[in-house]
Amino acid sequence: MIQYWQENYIRMLNLMIEHAQMVLIALLIAGVVAIILIAIFLRKKYWLNGLIYFFSLLYSVPSYAFFALLIPITGLGKISAIIVLAFYSEYILLRSFITGIHQVSSTYLEVAKGVGMTQQQIFAKVQLPLAMPAIFSGMQIALSSTMAIATIAATISAGGLGDLLFEGLQTGRIVPILWGTILTVILTLICIVVLKLIENIVIGDWKSEK
Repeated sequence: MIQYWQENYIRMLNLMIEHAQMVLIALLIAGVVAIILIAIFLRKKYWLNGLIYFFSLLYSVPSYAFFALLIPITGLGKISAIIVLAFYSEYILLRSFITGIHQVSSTYLEVAKGVGMTQQQIFAKVQLPLAMPAIFSGMQIALSSTMAIATIAATISAGGLGDLLFEGLQTGRIVPILWGTILTVILTLICIVVLKLIENIVIGDWKSEK
């Protein structure tokens, strides 16, 4: 294990960076899309339910099949990987965002309407901030799930820590598999800690402004 690290640590660190980039870009895209969809269809319950159902169907598609379906369109590499990861994240984020927004007390909404806020202002200034704990919770779940799925992206030449796993499988060596697994777990924990710090800052700033 230690010898493999000494011989390959630069490559392994680069693979960690590639892995983090793929996952974080996919999460960012999925998060922005989720907020836009909710803002547009918030008052259209059937549309929102339909969107959740649609993304749940996509979430059930095996990752290998999803990658294979995209290759003729976007080719091999990171673009296809990010698109697939964003779709997988969308289902988790959309559900958690909607749940958090629907849990906002109607009292706050009535007060906001009473002071003359529009629906868009209520969403941006009342519902979204109050739903932040649920939103960040959903992002944490999506992050953990996507980190694992991203290892499959190595099969379409997207890089990331999956390269170590498949190197071990192809050569019959356990050490690259162990390092790929360990580094994936470490990267996930680091990202979760950073996400938690961001959550504390965002919610703390909102409370101080309030």
